[in-house]
Amino acid sequence: MKVALLGPIAWRTPPHAYGPWETVVSDLAEGLVRAGVDVTLFATADSITSATLESVCPRPYNEDPQLDGRVWEALHVAHCLERSKDFDLVHNHLDWLPLAMSGLCRSRMITTIHGIGDPRILDAYRQSRSAFVSISDSDRVPGLEYLATVHHGIDSSRWPIVVDPGEGLVAFGRIHPDKATADAIAIAKLCERPLILCGPIHDRDYFDAEVAPHIDDDRVRYLGNVGGEDRACILGQAAALLHPLGFDEPFGLSVVEAMFCGTPVVGYRRGALAETIDHGITGYLVSDPETAATAVPSAVALDRSAIARHARLRFSVDRMVRAYIGAYQRLCAA
Repeated sequence: MKVALLGPIAWRTPPHAYGPWETVVSDLAEGLVRAGVDVTLFATADSITSATLESVCPRPYNEDPQLDGRVWEALHVAHCLERSKDFDLVHNHLDWLPLAMSGLCRSRMITTIHGIGDPRILDAYRQSRSAFVSISDSDRVPGLEYLATVHHGIDSSRWPIVVDPGEGLVAFGRIHPDKATADAIAIAKLCERPLILCGPIHDRDYFDAEVAPHIDDDRVRYLGNVGGEDRACILGQAAALLHPLGFDEPFGLSVVEAMFCGTPVVGYRRGALAETIDHGITGYLVSDPETAATAVPSAVALDRSAIARHARLRFSVDRMVRAYIGAYQRLCAA
């Protein structure tokens, strides 16, 4: 089977730090190659992969203000679709734009929906010639037909288990009301535990008004956009990951990354968290800062080795790869 993986180009694949879509595409590409699938990855030219790399965009547009993301995404998609006849299928991870052009695809198209950021883009989904995969059951859109739900899988080698962590808490994710960063600060203060915040600032006004006044480089520290080994170290050394939410999150990659390290998660019962957190086993599902603060001691008391084992069984790359290969085979047979 010959598969074209059409990845995003906002960041490198894999990303240096933030870039959940690029992270998933990278892990999927590497897993498919190990499984013997002939994979061509369409990504930025500086991407690193064992698949065949195809690119027209030299660098991630989020890292170069001279690159217009709208223009380069259009060029990127057009390049992939021009090559589409060379593949059994095109696996789209680039949101709505390839769907608007799906009539030009000369092979089958399958799209992983990483989230619908704006309901106005749904017309592109409804009028496309693509099969759809959801990343959680909770994120399915009424009226769309889905081929499968495939939870993300991650590479366990990048997330070492830490059984003897520190006392502090951590919150990972973009600084934005969607991620309820201010709630994480409130939870940590109620617990009287220090907190580390990591992630890019996606809402400067929110950061300045709700987050920055609490950062004192002692009880609340902000480390910016952290990736690679530093990300794994911070997640692994935390007593627990706080994951409050201001929206129904489609998945929550940092939740699984933390659990791979053995770190329990205390998160709001919204979106996909009920599918990723096993209440009382890998963490606790709560509703507000007060119930979260109450749950933190119980979460910290959980067996970290058991958390890591459980997470590795549920969210391995191999499991994700097998699920996608099954979806590919069903699409090709249809």
